[in-house]
Amino acid sequence: MGRVSYEQAGEHFYIPYGVEDVEGGAQLKKGDEVSFFIATDKRAEDMQQKSWRDKPAKVVPDPRNGNVRARKVQLISSVPVERYMGVVCSMKESFGFIERADVVKEIFFHYSEYPGDIREIELGDDVEFSIATRNGKEVATHIKKLIEGTVVFEDVSNERIRGKVIKPLPRGPQRRQDFLSSQQSDPLSGRLSYEAPGDDDGGTKEIPFGDRDQRSECSLQVADIVEFNIATDRRDKLQRATNIDLLPETFRTTGEKREMGLVAAMKEGFGFIKCVDRDARMFFHFSELLDPMRELHIGDEVEFTVVPECDSRLSQDPSSAQRNHAIRIKPLPKGSVSFHKVSSERLLGVVDKEAVSAGMPNMKGSKSPKKQQDRDMELGTIVYDICGEKENITYHLRDTDPRSTPQQGDQVEFSVSEQKKTGTRLAVNIKVLNRPSAQRLQGFIATLKDNFGFIETANHEKEIFFHFSEFDGDITMLDLGDEVEYSTVRKNNKVSAERIFRLSPGTIVAEETDPTVLHGKVVRPLRSIDPQQPEYQGLIQLTHEDGSENGEAKTFPYGITSLSDKREFLQKGDVVNFQVATSAGGEERAARVQAIRKRVRGSVDTIKGQFGFINYEVGDNKKLFFHLSEVHDGSDLSPGDKVEFVVVCNQKSGKYSACSVKKVAGSDVVTARPERLLHRLKSVNVENDNGPRLIVLRQPKGPDSGNSKGFIFQRSSHKPGEPPSDITMNGHSTTNGN
Repeated sequence: MGRVSYEQAGEHFYIPYGVEDVEGGAQLKKGDEVSFFIATDKRAEDMQQKSWRDKPAKVVPDPRNGNVRARKVQLISSVPVERYMGVVCSMKESFGFIERADVVKEIFFHYSEYPGDIREIELGDDVEFSIATRNGKEVATHIKKLIEGTVVFEDVSNERIRGKVIKPLPRGPQRRQDFLSSQQSDPLSGRLSYEAPGDDDGGTKEIPFGDRDQRSECSLQVADIVEFNIATDRRDKLQRATNIDLLPETFRTTGEKREMGLVAAMKEGFGFIKCVDRDARMFFHFSELLDPMRELHIGDEVEFTVVPECDSRLSQDPSSAQRNHAIRIKPLPKGSVSFHKVSSERLLGVVDKEAVSAGMPNMKGSKSPKKQQDRDMELGTIVYDICGEKENITYHLRDTDPRSTPQQGDQVEFSVSEQKKTGTRLAVNIKVLNRPSAQRLQGFIATLKDNFGFIETANHEKEIFFHFSEFDGDITMLDLGDEVEYSTVRKNNKVSAERIFRLSPGTIVAEETDPTVLHGKVVRPLRSIDPQQPEYQGLIQLTHEDGSENGEAKTFPYGITSLSDKREFLQKGDVVNFQVATSAGGEERAARVQAIRKRVRGSVDTIKGQFGFINYEVGDNKKLFFHLSEVHDGSDLSPGDKVEFVVVCNQKSGKYSACSVKKVAGSDVVTARPERLLHRLKSVNVENDNGPRLIVLRQPKGPDSGNSKGFIFQRSSHKPGEPPSDITMNGHSTTNGN
């Protein structure tokens, strides 16, 4: 119910009215001038019509109930509505709050009071509104959106003032929570002090500041030197510091310990720094950048302060662990951060061990990233003299000149780098001064693969790896057992041969060989046959002629040059004949070794690149694999060629293959019966008369001597419309239709 006030005979009266009593649907508000009728209850006998302007007489209500109200209320003139301005500071599901610009106060509003789409209103928007009282509380009505910047709460001075922080704002993971909880008590919880000599009070003054008054969000600490403006609130004339900047001289005057590092990782809103003076990576939040407009990247060099951070939920427990984190982060120019201290003195030394390249591909069969990483971290070693004593210092391959990688025995010049964090010393800026002339060695070709091979040393004790690119000449002309000259080089901590030249046969002096032929068996093959064994040389044990063990059980080593057939695939247990060769130093080894094996024959089925298959059944396979390197004399094989070979079994995989393959020219191939047929023949009982018996009635007849394959086809010209000429088949004349 509303109320209308009127004056009669110098007295003021109030009479109620309802919405239904207002004519024309007018929206009445406080102060509007209206006209109305005074009415009693419906049971009244009459209704006195009195005009508000005609100063009606005092109303005498119906003595039966005494109810009086205003009826037929009409608006005569509307009082001007006062409008207010403010900023939307909170929005909920169906209502919000506006911070008023005239007083330090917030006012409620309902979304229905905005005539447009409420989604047009956002936090921080400037608005204009009226004030109405509902349920005894003021609410904002008739809300209108204003242009941004229309509402001004305070005046900010142009003068920049220097001051010191005497009470910083809360920081850490609970900073936001602490700030929100403090809004009810003190929204401006920070304090600055500054000198105000021109002020009436003079001397040092304090001024508050809040969470939004810093230009950057980095943490402030007590005694920090800052620069700011003073903002004066138009509503209550209170002052606060705003646009606060931390001055660089703070770090010099306060003696704050600053550290340096590299940005190692970045996530969404935070990252980690690799510290120069600490082992652990340091956490930081993007809000701690001194320059909020600067964008950080991984690898950027930075300066920062380390402070402990303790979760407020654990602060009651003195034993709770504190985590350090980086604050007040300042980007540095490239080259400002160094994790090592490099001496200016240059030292001389000799490479004792070569470093392993960190970029080497993983070893064959190695599947462990950790093992590969450990191998990549293997360092080289330099021996040098200091004050008459021998010292060792390690180095990384990355600290050398890639155009001249240090090798074992090289004389080098280097500087010493000391890691600031751990004190570890390394050789850096390594330069090769002198490399000893490489010694030329001799040996024999022991193995040839697709693009690399191995050389057996002249003393036959070991083999050395080489790549085909190191051979001077046509690599296709190189064969097993050929004499070569080479130099050795250590690469990736392994010795390999380089600058390889082929020698004339007989250049390397041969040992004296005893003509006596001995019998033995292989007890250890060459490493090319069994790559798992550490020794290169194989061993042959002396036996009797029948293969039984000799009482002496004497063994003789052998290499590739010991074999009469350099392509012989000797395996453990193979029976051999051999002779004994004695070197100038009196060392004995097996020579002219020949395997006592059964050679079989077959025909080539297919050739595929560097390997092929032979039509020969062994085990479950009807085709026998062979590599073209096993073919004698480099003969060109084609499908259908007759070959003679030895069947060997790989002891590691259990698979059969052919070795020592020789092409047989102009000879019929006697193919052994397959084992499945031999087994079937052995199971046939010829004495059993109960089974069916087969009798040969006529032998098969093959092609004639003219190699016509059973047909003689004579071509002749044929004219359209004429029958074809006679055709002779197996000596019988035939005619079309007969």
